[in-house]
Amino acid sequence: METLLPPIPAKRYFTIGEVGDLCGVKPHVLRYWEQEFAQLRPMKRRGNRRYYQHHEVLMIRRIRDLLYDQGFTISGARNRMQEILQAERERKRHAQALFDGIDAGDLPDAGDDVLLEGDRPESSDPASFDRPIRIDPDDAHGLGLLRRELSEIRALLSPWT
Repeated sequence: METLLPPIPAKRYFTIGEVGDLCGVKPHVLRYWEQEFAQLRPMKRRGNRRYYQHHEVLMIRRIRDLLYDQGFTISGARNRMQEILQAERERKRHAQALFDGIDAGDLPDAGDDVLLEGDRPESSDPASFDRPIRIDPDDAHGLGLLRRELSEIRALLSPWT
């Protein structure tokens, strides 16, 4: 039966004790998993103290799920983690290729409907917020805002793609 784990706080670094509590495993198990899973490499500082980042906590939870909940062996979990990470890399490459395929020619043409950041429909009806606005093709500023917003979205999504 799957154990409910506590939410991961919004912190940059976690000690081995904190990670143990967040993932439901003892610190000595985490040190052992570092030897078995090449992808798991926490930062080490003074006195060889380990500091884990958010993505490493997620990885530990995934390893824990494979071993404890799905019944994988260490070797099987290691292979499955490699498959998962390879699939994520492929997905990231695919997303990057799609985004790289967008150039100035792919931006809206005259009369195309788009929503820009900060634009609000005149109506206060929530259904009207989905209504696009028209962008003037001669409005370089509007196109620049659109391009900047797309770049910001890309940066926000990059950790997950």
